[in-house]
Amino acid sequence: MAKTTLGVIIGNRDFFPDVLVGEARRDLMQLFGEMDIDAIILDEQASKLGAVETWDHAKRCAELFRAHRDRVSGVLISLPNFGDEKGVADTLKLAQLNVPVLVQAYPDDLDQLSVDRRRDAFCGKISVCNNLRQYGIPFSLTTDHTIRPLTPEFRADLAGFVAQCRVAGGLRRARIGAVGARPNAFNTTRYSEKLLQSAGISVSTLDLSDVFGRAGRIADDDPRVREKLADIGGYAATAQIPGSALFRMSKLAVVLLEWMDANDLDASAIQCWSSMQQNFGVNVCTVMSMMSERLMPSACEVDIAGVVAMYALQLASGRPSALVDWNNNYGGDRNKCVFFHCGNWAKSFLPDLQIGTAPILGTTLGEENTYGAVAGRTPVGPVTFARISTDDVNGCLRAYVGEGRFTDDPLATFGSRAVVEVLELQKLMRYICKNGFEHHAAMNGSQCASVLAEALETYFGWDVYHHASPQ
Repeated sequence: MAKTTLGVIIGNRDFFPDVLVGEARRDLMQLFGEMDIDAIILDEQASKLGAVETWDHAKRCAELFRAHRDRVSGVLISLPNFGDEKGVADTLKLAQLNVPVLVQAYPDDLDQLSVDRRRDAFCGKISVCNNLRQYGIPFSLTTDHTIRPLTPEFRADLAGFVAQCRVAGGLRRARIGAVGARPNAFNTTRYSEKLLQSAGISVSTLDLSDVFGRAGRIADDDPRVREKLADIGGYAATAQIPGSALFRMSKLAVVLLEWMDANDLDASAIQCWSSMQQNFGVNVCTVMSMMSERLMPSACEVDIAGVVAMYALQLASGRPSALVDWNNNYGGDRNKCVFFHCGNWAKSFLPDLQIGTAPILGTTLGEENTYGAVAGRTPVGPVTFARISTDDVNGCLRAYVGEGRFTDDPLATFGSRAVVEVLELQKLMRYICKNGFEHHAAMNGSQCASVLAEALETYFGWDVYHHASPQ
C-alpha cells in the first residue's frame, strides 16, 4: 500500500486561545510521524499559526490542497477550539478534492473552562458538520464526539479513516478485467457496467477465444513460460500435476498478466468453466489464486461485482481477498455455515494449499481436464465478508458487509473450504434472500466491516446494510 497523504485543516476562532492551535499542530505532526502519514498543511506563516479562520485563509489552504491534488487522499479537520465553520467549509468547497473528510474535536477539561483555556469544540464540531452538510460535502466522524489525537482511540479512528480513503480512492479509479462470458447457467453474475462506471469503476473485456489463441501461439520453451512454471512451483507442490497441464497453466498466466499490465487493470473476473476445461484442458484456479495472493484479486464465473467487493475489502485491509459461496449449513448450528469454492482462494487463506483437480466439474467435464484447482482449509481467525451488487431495476448500487470468525470445527470435504461463525446468521441469510443478493460473497481475513460500510455509504452513496454483531 502506498504511503497516505492527508490534507489538514486546523480550525480557529479569533476570540478563543491561540495557544490551543499551536498545541494541536504539534499533536497532529507527532501522530502523523508515528503513523507514517504525510501532511499537507498551511505553514504557520501562511495564516495565523497555520490555521483556517477567514475567507482569505480558506483560499490559501484550498490553493495548497489543489497544488497537491494528486497526493491528497483525504482531509482531516481538527478543532482545538470552536473553530470557524465557514472557513473550514469554504476551504473544502474551493479545493474540490472529492476525498473523504474526518472531523475531530478536542475535549474540554472540567478544570480548564476559564477564558485562557476554554475550547468549546464540543459545540463547534456540530456547527462545522452543519456547514459541511449545507455545502453537500460528505464526512466521517470519530467514535467519540470529542477526542484527543494522542490517544489509542483516535489512532484507531485515524487508521480506519486512512483505510476509508484507500477504498474511496481505489474504487473511484478501479479498472477491472472481464475475461470471457459469464457461464450461461449463472444469471446471478449479471451486472451493469454503466452503474459501475458511474462510480468510477471501469470494465475492460477479453474474449476466451483470444486468450486461447494467444496462449496457443506461445512455445513451451518461451522464457516467459519457464518463469511462470517456476512461479507455480514456488507457490505449491506440483509433483502430482501432469507436465502438459502445468505448461497450459503457465501460458494462461503469461497471457492474462500481460493483458492486465497493458490495460493497467487492478483485478479480474474469469469464465472459469466450462469452456476453459473443454477447449483448453485445465482449471485456471491456480493462476487466479496466485494473482489474488499478490493483491490482484481474481473472481470466478466472471463475477465482476464480486471482484469489486474483493478489491474493496483488499483496499480496506491491505490483505488478499477471496470469492466464496455461502454454501452449506453446519449441522444444526444456526450461527455457523460453510464457505466453499472448488477453488481459487489465495494462499493466505489456505496454508495447506494443494493443487489438484476439481471433482465437481470433473463429473461432467472429465477430471483430467480440471487440473489447476486449489484445495485447503482456512484456519481459525477473523473474517469480514461483503457483497456489492448493481441494482439495475432501481438504478443504484447496493452492498452488505459484516464480520465473523473462521472456526476449527470438523469439515470432511474437498476444495477451498472454511467453517464460519456469524452471529445472527439466520437474520443475515433472510436479508440476503429477501433483497435478491447473489450467492457469492467476498471474504477477507480481517475485521474491516465498519471501514467498508462507512466508505461505501458516505462517499459513494450506496445502499449499505451493515450486519453488526449484537453487543
